[in-house]
Amino acid sequence: MIATGVFALGGLVLVLVAMAQVRDRKHSTRGQVTQTGLISLAVLSAVTALVATVLPETIAWALVAFVVLIVLTLTMVG
Repeated sequence: MIATGVFALGGLVLVLVAMAQVRDRKHSTRGQVTQTGLISLAVLSAVTALVATVLPETIAWALVAFVVLIVLTLTMVG
C-alpha cells in the first residue's frame, strides 16, 4: 500500500516533467502537451494498478526506488 502511494506520487512528478519538456520544445502546441500528459497518466495508472494488485512486493519496491532515482536525477540536473 505504501509502495503504491510513493510510486504514484513519484509518477505524477514524472508526468509533470514530461509535459514541461514537451512544452519547452520549439514549435510544440498546447495539444501536444495535453496529449503527452494524458498518455503519461494512462501509463502511470496502469503500472500503479499493477503495483497495487499483481506485482510482488520486491518488484514493487524496486520500481519505487527506480522512480525516486529518476525524479532525484531530473530535479538535480534540471
